This record gives sequence, C-alpha cells and structure tokens, in this order.
Amino acid sequence: MLIPLIVACALFMENLDSSVLATALPSIAESLGESPLKLNLAITSYLFSLAVFIPVSGWVADRYGARTVFRAAIAVFTIGSLLCGLADSFWTLVAARVMQGIGGAMMVPVGRLVMLRSVPKADLVRAVAWLTVPALVGPVIGPPLGGFLTTYLSWRWIFWINLPIGLLGIVLVTLYIPNIREEKLPPLDWHGFLLTAVGLLGLVFGFETIGRDLLPDTAVSGLLLAGAIGLGLYLRHAKRHPHPLLDLSLLRVPTFRAGIAGGFLFRIGTGAIPFLLPLMFQLGFGMTAFESGMVTFVSAAGALTMKMAAGPILRWLGFRQVLIGNAVLSGLAIAVCGLFRPEWPHALILGVLLFGGFFRSLQFTSINTMTISDIATERMSRATSFTSMMQQLSLSAGVAVGAMVLHATVTLSGGLDAMTAADFMPAFFTVGTAAALSTFIFVRLPADAGAEVSGHRLVAPTNRLSQGTPPTENAGRPAE
Repeated sequence: MLIPLIVACALFMENLDSSVLATALPSIAESLGESPLKLNLAITSYLFSLAVFIPVSGWVADRYGARTVFRAAIAVFTIGSLLCGLADSFWTLVAARVMQGIGGAMMVPVGRLVMLRSVPKADLVRAVAWLTVPALVGPVIGPPLGGFLTTYLSWRWIFWINLPIGLLGIVLVTLYIPNIREEKLPPLDWHGFLLTAVGLLGLVFGFETIGRDLLPDTAVSGLLLAGAIGLGLYLRHAKRHPHPLLDLSLLRVPTFRAGIAGGFLFRIGTGAIPFLLPLMFQLGFGMTAFESGMVTFVSAAGALTMKMAAGPILRWLGFRQVLIGNAVLSGLAIAVCGLFRPEWPHALILGVLLFGGFFRSLQFTSINTMTISDIATERMSRATSFTSMMQQLSLSAGVAVGAMVLHATVTLSGGLDAMTAADFMPAFFTVGTAAALSTFIFVRLPADAGAEVSGHRLVAPTNRLSQGTPPTENAGRPAE
C-alpha cells in the first residue's frame, strides 16, 4: 500500500490547495489592493489549466513515463505554490495559479495511473479507498486551515505549506514509483486537444460563474454554448480519428460507462456540498469561517472510517448492490442537510455529517474502482484521462446547480440581507436528488459487475471478452 499512500499524499496537497484559497481571498485582496470579486480569477485560472491539460495527461505519461511525469507534475505544482506565496500583484498571483493548475492537471490523473498500473487488481479496492480520502478530506479541512493560517500567520502560508509535502513527494516518487511507459504510441491528437480545450474551458468557466453574479447571464450562456459546441465538434472528430485524444470506445465497456454516467450524477450532489455547507453555517447560522469549518470536518471523519470498511462491504454485497443502495442513502444524507436549523442539537447535525461522509466516501471508492475494473492495462492511461475530465466537469456542474438554485431562492425570498438557513433547503434537496438518481444507472449493471476486483463472485472469462477487453491472468479467480 506504499504506492497508493504516496499518490494519496500528492492528491491531498492538490485537493487541499483548491479549497483553502476561498477562505483567504478577502485577506489576499486587501494585501494586493484588489477587490475580492476580482480575485476570484485566482480560483478560476487554476480550473482553466485543469480543463485544458487533463485530457492530454494520459498521452504524456505514456510518452515520457509515469514516474517522470508524476514527479515533474509535483515539482511544477510545488514551484507554483512557492510563487503564489511570493506574489506581489494580482497578475503574478494569477500566473502562478495557472502554473499550479498545469501541475495539478498532470498530477491527479497520472497519479491515479501510477497506482492502477502498480497495484494488483485484488488490492484495487483498498488502494482506491486511500485515493478517495484526499478528495473528501481536502475540501473539508481546507476552510478551517485557511482561516487559521490567514488569521494567525499570513495568507502566504496557505501556499507555502505545500512546499515540504511537495519535496517529500518528489523524493518518495523517485525511490518507489516505477517509470511505466508505452513503447508504441501514436502521435498526439492536436486537433482533438484544441477542441477539448475549447469545450472544457467553456463548460467549466460557465458552470463556475452560474449563480454568482460574476458575469452577465448572456456571457455565461455564451460560455456554456461555446463549450457544448467545442465538445460536440470533438465527438464528431473522435469518430473519424484513428487515435483520438479521448477514447470514446471505452464507453462500450459496461462498467466504465456506468461509472462515468452514474458518477457524473452522483458528483453533482457531492460537488455542491463544500460550497453550500460553509455558506449555510456562516450566513444562516451566524458562525465564523473557522467554526463552520470545524463542524464540516466531521464528514472527513466519516470518510476515514470508511477506508477500513470498503473492502469487506464490497466483498459481501458486490458493486451493484452497494452502488444502488448507497446512492439513495447518500442522496438522502445530502438532502437532510437542507433541514438543518440553528436550534438543532449540534450532536444531531454532527451525526448526519458523519453518516453522510461515510456513505459518500464508500460510493466514491465503489464508483472509482468499478469504473476501471474491466479496462485492459494498455488502455488505462486513456481511461484515467477520461474519468478525470468527467470528474472535473461533474464537480463544477454540482457547484453550478447548487449556486443556481440558491440564487433563485434568495432572490424570491428577499435578497442576501434576509437570508436564513431555510433558504438553503431547495438547493440541498435538488443536489441530493441528483445524487440519488444515479441509482437508475447502476441498477442496469449485471450482478457480477467488477467482481474480479470486489471479490464478490467469480468472473467467467467470457464475460470479460464480451465487454471488449482481454482476460487478465486473474480472470476466473476471486480476488483475495
């Protein structure tokens, strides 16, 4: 489990950094002499880099070697963090955030690729459980940590805390990560790269600005339309190109297709939580940023508890039953957050957050593991690029849906000055419903879906051949 831990630490650094900045924006704005609204570009510029470079990460890893690219990505991210902390103007901060984004775009999918190619399929559930923790803990611990560092030290330390983690990561990657690469690799699909860049930039930026009054509605609509057209043109291009940047033929594998589609719906619900919960506790309950962060941290405890339970649960029930039932439970836990009121006992609120954190983490582990359970090794780099791209889109869409519903509710109820905890109820109900609806995608899975990885049942080699992937050396044997 050493390799998954190394990758998880790198992903934790990236997830923490992406969530810690929002708390410090007012202090950064005051220090640089800018408005907090303008400084939102420091967040979106990072997302731009992710949107552009995630699709190409798999090809780069295959071309130059997974260890080489992963180590370079950590170095780029760490140097970007150093420059962010040294920034003395608005534009130098934005440029440094773009650099961080380039490192993050390579670090996340290539880190997953390193883990998937290094860990036997029988150990994938445990390994992926480690990788789900950073995605859940980072956004939760980020706000209180950012508030603490900004209040008692300086906003620059929210970036400089990445330096020792990054340096340690570079050393560990050099010592323990194999430099896996593909010997025969087709040329990079530059046309597809440009089309996905336009499509993802438009959609991610459009989603991020919905309901936040950052751009006129016509501009937001234009971004979303341009993004949709860009991805539409890419779909047309991919059907004609012999080696497209994003391999759409992966969707012919039932487990991969269900993981992408069901995961997109589920992440709409979970993606809105780090946005909605702190706002509710601060604006609806009157908590400080640090207090709200300490409350929401409980969901991270639920995620950590799940890490030990995921393997036995999946061996007992299998992917299909877990994904169906857990989608409903997780969606319900999200919706119940909309019922929170200041007069509720804190123990009850903490219990709901602990419950929700556990089942969301279990669902992430199940989705992420099942999605790649039937993917052949030589196609793994393309699969990780594809899944990383869809995860970024779905999380942005979740924030967009939550912000849009909240904005409409607040507008109808009298504006920001009159906001109460009850105004958040429609938003939580909407995203909770979206997460629960993913069960209708998972219900179509066969009973033994991904069983070679979960260990729930034996997998016949003919099943794997029918899904378009060759049988592995473990096919037909239960995972131990």
